[in-house]
Amino acid sequence: MKVPEPLGPLDAVTRAASSLEGLSAENTARVPQLLEAMCSVGTGRGLHTTLARICETAAELAGARFAAIGVLDETGESLSDFVTHGVGEDVARRIGHPPDGRTGLPGVLMRGPEPIRLADLTVDPRAAGLPPGHPPMRTFLGVPIRAQGEVLGNFYLAEKPGGGEFSDYDLHMVRVLATEAGNAIGNARLYEAARQRERWIDGSVAVTTALLTSGDAGGGADAADALSVVAEQIRRLADSVIGVVLLRTEDGGLEVVAVSDDHPTVKRNYVIPAENPVTRTLLAGESLFVDDLATDPRVTPALAADFGPGMLLPLRADGRVLGALVMPRARGARRFGERERILADQFAAQSALALMMADAQRDRERLAVLEDRDRIARDLHDLVIQRLFATGMTLASAQRGTVAPEVHQGIDKAVDELDVTIQEIRTAIFALQQGSTEAPAGVRTRVLREINMAAVPLGFRPSHRFLGQVDTAVGELAGRNLIAALREALSNAFRHAQATRIEVVVDAAARLPDGRAAVRLSVADDGVGIPDGGRRSGLRNLARRAESLGGSSMCEPGIGEDRAGTTVIWEAPL
Repeated sequence: MKVPEPLGPLDAVTRAASSLEGLSAENTARVPQLLEAMCSVGTGRGLHTTLARICETAAELAGARFAAIGVLDETGESLSDFVTHGVGEDVARRIGHPPDGRTGLPGVLMRGPEPIRLADLTVDPRAAGLPPGHPPMRTFLGVPIRAQGEVLGNFYLAEKPGGGEFSDYDLHMVRVLATEAGNAIGNARLYEAARQRERWIDGSVAVTTALLTSGDAGGGADAADALSVVAEQIRRLADSVIGVVLLRTEDGGLEVVAVSDDHPTVKRNYVIPAENPVTRTLLAGESLFVDDLATDPRVTPALAADFGPGMLLPLRADGRVLGALVMPRARGARRFGERERILADQFAAQSALALMMADAQRDRERLAVLEDRDRIARDLHDLVIQRLFATGMTLASAQRGTVAPEVHQGIDKAVDELDVTIQEIRTAIFALQQGSTEAPAGVRTRVLREINMAAVPLGFRPSHRFLGQVDTAVGELAGRNLIAALREALSNAFRHAQATRIEVVVDAAARLPDGRAAVRLSVADDGVGIPDGGRRSGLRNLARRAESLGGSSMCEPGIGEDRAGTTVIWEAPL
């Protein structure tokens, strides 16, 4: 959807001044209130706060007991924000959910962008009625909020003192305020669009870094970790329940190779067969945007579960489809907007290109290794073995001479040892020619990779320290969960902490309170700390991972001045 360009300050004031011409002296005396509300638009406060101030002023100017502003979401089909005045917190809790913007008088205003003035809304057939616990309302004024000819939301005012109707003057003043509200919403949408685009670009950089620095593509730990980074990034960027990465199988199906978090139905190694409609659509290079995954008949039950809106995007590059990305939201969550769909499609294309480049890079690296092995094998065969064989022949010739028995025994022993050495070298040559499986990267290497990837969005590189035998003491299961915990902690620091310094410590010589050997991860920052009432989903994920291994996770003060910031401590037994 096209985002409207906001009015400049001069345009807004000019329009407001022209719209106030011809007002009576009584009405003109209330103009300062209107101008004060208009000035608040440019004060730099958040959109919700600005709209609350405009809403309050609208109630004062129109003499309404109740006022509200409903802001349409990007799709224009439902409300993304609902600001009220005159309704206390207790009443709001009794009412429950705000209106959806699609039914009743709000829906009428959204579909037909003309003001509505009613002497008694309770008898209007277009009204959907008031929910239980709602204060009684009769007189009503609804005014669309427009910008560049597009409806962005609506003003709702109700209950004039004494039961009087809203006047032409009330409508006139609310229309002026609606212009300023549209200006604020347009500015906020432009800012959010820029921020959203920046987040997706940062996510693409992190995914490209992960894929191009991963190890063997044939199922090694490095490649699995890199695909887990992709899954986590799409979950975070799309604000979805989980992120799922699918890769094409040899028989034309799609296999789940990475999931951002544990889920009861979406499991790694699950294969969606080639004959499934979703598989056919994705492998044909077409994107799928589903309003309700749980009820869509095309979607396999393993991917539908209890999900709501979802994006299923092909990993398409250079005419090839390598797999797909799946981003499902919860039931009842908002649908994906047009801008999100475009950014996600671009992200999928970039990820597919990075995946192809990573495969090509690993192929070149393996080819270089194989060529080097061939060279070493030839050198061993043509030079070392020939020289050893010649030395053995020389010793055998010397043995035929007249020498002491002790010398004969020594020569025999030397010739035998040369034969054994030649056999060992030939075995090594055979192993070089056959190739060997690359050893998976250790915990230390994977920790460093996560730190390097986090440096992209952070703008600085976190410091790090290793204690104990990290690579040998930490097993595969504990190591995989430790990396996921580190990724979550660094992501939280980037998104919420506003930190300028982060310290990462991995201690493989730690002990749990009961004395068991453990590995302890510490991620400390100097940021703003954990706000009261903030989201705790990331911290719950950390705790769940630790507890599944018999460990724990906790938060302590950070490393800033006066212990500002947060230190996340995650530990699990070895």
